[in-house]
Amino acid sequence: MYFRQHFFCSVENGTKFFPINFDKLLQSIGAVLFLLFLLAMSIQASEPEHEFIRLFPDQRILLQPGLTITTYVSGEFEKFDDFKEIQPEIVLEDGGKKEVVEAEVLDGKLRLRWKKNGNSQIILRIENPNSKRVFYDHVHLEAWTPDYGMIFFSVLGGLGIFLLGMRQMSDGLQLVAGPSLRKLIATVTENRFSAVLVGFGVTSIIQSSSVTTVMVVGFINSRIMTLSQGIGVIMGANIGTTVTGWILTLNIGKYGLHMIGVAGLIYLFSKIERTRFLAMIILGLGFVFFGLELMQHGFVPLRDLPEFSAWLETFSADTQIGIYFCIAIGCILTLIVQSSSATLGITISLAAIGVIRFETAAALVLGENIGTTITAILASIGSSTNAKRAAYFHVLFNVFGVLWVSSIFRWLYLPMIFYLVGTDPATGLIRDPKVGIAMTHTIFNIVNTIVFLPFTGMMARFLMYYVQEKENETEKEQSRLTTLGIRRLETPAMAIERSRIEVIRMGNSCLRLLEKVAAIIDAETPDQKVIDNAFHQEEELDTLQDEIIEYTSSLLSGNISHDIGDAAHQQLRMADELESISDYLIVILKSDLKMRKDGLAIPEPQKSEFKELHKAIEEYIAMIIRFYSARKTNFTDLTTEVHAQGHSLTRKAKITRDLFIKRMSEEKFDPQIVIAFNTQFNAYRRVREHAQNVAEAIAGMK
Repeated sequence: MYFRQHFFCSVENGTKFFPINFDKLLQSIGAVLFLLFLLAMSIQASEPEHEFIRLFPDQRILLQPGLTITTYVSGEFEKFDDFKEIQPEIVLEDGGKKEVVEAEVLDGKLRLRWKKNGNSQIILRIENPNSKRVFYDHVHLEAWTPDYGMIFFSVLGGLGIFLLGMRQMSDGLQLVAGPSLRKLIATVTENRFSAVLVGFGVTSIIQSSSVTTVMVVGFINSRIMTLSQGIGVIMGANIGTTVTGWILTLNIGKYGLHMIGVAGLIYLFSKIERTRFLAMIILGLGFVFFGLELMQHGFVPLRDLPEFSAWLETFSADTQIGIYFCIAIGCILTLIVQSSSATLGITISLAAIGVIRFETAAALVLGENIGTTITAILASIGSSTNAKRAAYFHVLFNVFGVLWVSSIFRWLYLPMIFYLVGTDPATGLIRDPKVGIAMTHTIFNIVNTIVFLPFTGMMARFLMYYVQEKENETEKEQSRLTTLGIRRLETPAMAIERSRIEVIRMGNSCLRLLEKVAAIIDAETPDQKVIDNAFHQEEELDTLQDEIIEYTSSLLSGNISHDIGDAAHQQLRMADELESISDYLIVILKSDLKMRKDGLAIPEPQKSEFKELHKAIEEYIAMIIRFYSARKTNFTDLTTEVHAQGHSLTRKAKITRDLFIKRMSEEKFDPQIVIAFNTQFNAYRRVREHAQNVAEAIAGMK
């Protein structure tokens, strides 16, 4: 059956109708498609049988600008049975980009005339004259000139991202492990083994032996640690920093961007604090590996530069002089960067891509251990003698360690590393250079600590003899917050611990000021030196408060956890209250001195009552400071005791006032005595109130 349809065509004289038979149209289209299919099959059948092989290797050549180089490339015929005894016929099927390189086949060889930088690909037709079997070979060609600017900025950018990642990872670890970190610091004892473990634990968390050592210098400077304790912590810190090397050996560099993307989104959008801190750790780790990949990519062109290879040969670790030269280079690099982790990352990048040999990398690592000591030396400038001794020990520990290890480097130390890591039977080279470098770093610091540990006391005595204490230094009060400096804020958990010690120092200073004021009031003729010392101590408390405010405010402006933020606010409030106590103690002292100057004195009964009140307030403040120093957490007991003693002090003060008022009605007092009594009485009340505020700050009360 035919179905007739019509369509319309507009012409000048009107509209015409054209009939179409769709059955015949479909039959015609089918016939045409069948003929095209047969034609394609016949064309394919007429083509000779061939396959692709790799007969000529790809070529990459270093081309100097403005020069033309001609090279010849032979085919690897012996690899194929078809061409072992037969000379093949080679024809250049596609010459590629002639403006980059001109290709020509001459006597079975490939002649390449290189003109300028760029990439090209040529196609060769290779035929076996006997079997008529045809092969095709695609040869990739590249001419390049080193872009030193790109190399520099690739390495510099990678290094920057690497350091940023280390900082992010360190901050995240500190925020997650903040309370544990502060407990670790508090567990340092005179036991050298526990001190080493504390140094290892702290540095494993903050991922920087330099920061740990700087903190130790500060702790010793503020008399929080002894020199022997600090020496143990420094040795442990050197072991703890080796954890970084093992992190860098993980073969997950290609997943760096994945880690950055996922962790970055979690960090930005998560509302749970701990989850955000964990994401910060992963984000930092992603930056570390991405930066390492960028550095490796930047170093790759150097591997093919003859000049760079020749320069590297000048400090190969094949000789003893070469070993010392490599150590010096590693030391200088670390001095410049001030981060042994960064130079370790650079060393691993160079060794991983074969730019430097493993032996050279191992010697560089030894030098990096010396270079990292510069940070502690800089931190000790302007510090106490004991703090300088700790910094000098860090230098001695690493320098002596490098000296004795370098003396056995070739004949014992390296063979031990090769034995532990394993070697490639075919080449005799170390199986994994990354693991080898991390192992070199770890073995050096562990063995060096084992060697030095028995001589900790001897080293402390040597440093005390060699670095003499300045005259009257032990009696001189620090005018700075133990030279803390904002640099120490790189580790918030440790920074808040140091400021806590300074708040305790303020509390103890207030107690000493109370004793001095009591001694001056009780004496018939007070010593002028004691009076001057009391006024100086109050000025020092003002300075301490200002520095605690500056320090903790800088800490609060950073990325810190809630518990560290709460502790910082607590310390700010306590410092303010303790400084106010010192102000009112000076008010009492000035009032007493003014009466003495006028030849007046509070009557003995009232003076005795004030003395009892003064002693009770001193015990009240001492109880609060002891509670804070002991890190007690039972705040209910504190508030109960504070309120009980506070009410007792209030009753005692009221009785003292009432008795004085009663005596005023019975005896005639000089108006200046009445004014002095009221002044001192109100000052004692204020001291009691501010002491109670200190206790409430400790308990977290508003």
